[in-house]
Amino acid sequence: MPRGNPAVKLAISVDADIHAKVLDAAQAEGTSVSAWMTAAARRALLLRDGLAAVAEWEAEHGALSRAEIEAARTRIARTASRRKRARR
Repeated sequence: MPRGNPAVKLAISVDADIHAKVLDAAQAEGTSVSAWMTAAARRALLLRDGLAAVAEWEAEHGALSRAEIEAARTRIARTASRRKRARR
């Protein structure tokens, strides 16, 4: 964390099987458990916000069609592929 943005401590309890998997995942990614949990929470919150945005859009415009969903999946896959290549 940057100096001007100190971390806030959070005590949590997790199931034993999740605890072991988090420890393994953090080690595999070469990061601390705190950093791994922060990244996981950030992804979960982003997903939640995205799902809420889709629900709001569908409430106003109607359900997305299969074609629209497939087009979105294709765009997401392309973007993920480009980002993966850029990291190399």
